[in-house]
Amino acid sequence: MAGGVKNIGKFFREVAQEMKRVSWPSRKELTRYTWVVLGTVIFMTIFFAIVDYGISELVRILLG
Repeated sequence: MAGGVKNIGKFFREVAQEMKRVSWPSRKELTRYTWVVLGTVIFMTIFFAIVDYGISELVRILLG
């Protein structure tokens, strides 16, 4: 059991070392990336809503 605790401590030390090497985005880059993600989500939501509506109407007409 003590070996497991030792391994967990080693793991977290290695994580801390690795986090120091990470290249973090600037605030401007982060804002830009956030807007790109939000825009993509909104676009995909609208796209799939239209496709869903179209398929629903097609099924309604065919089974009408």
